[in-house]
Amino acid sequence: MSEELTYDAAYQELQEIAEEIEQETVSVDLLSEKVKRAAELIAFCQQKLRATETEVNNIIKQLDNNK
Repeated sequence: MSEELTYDAAYQELQEIAEEIEQETVSVDLLSEKVKRAAELIAFCQQKLRATETEVNNIIKQLDNNK
């Protein structure tokens, strides 16, 4: 993931991989590669969500402190 990946792009790619696997259009030769990429995308999305949650909580705390 050397390029600047966004949450939306990662989620979209993850959906495409899941669909390919569900429809059994992934060859056995590529299956492990697809699953590995899916795991990377899941980890990326989880990290983004945690970072966003932390940032939003900090903003809410700042707003509460300014009251």
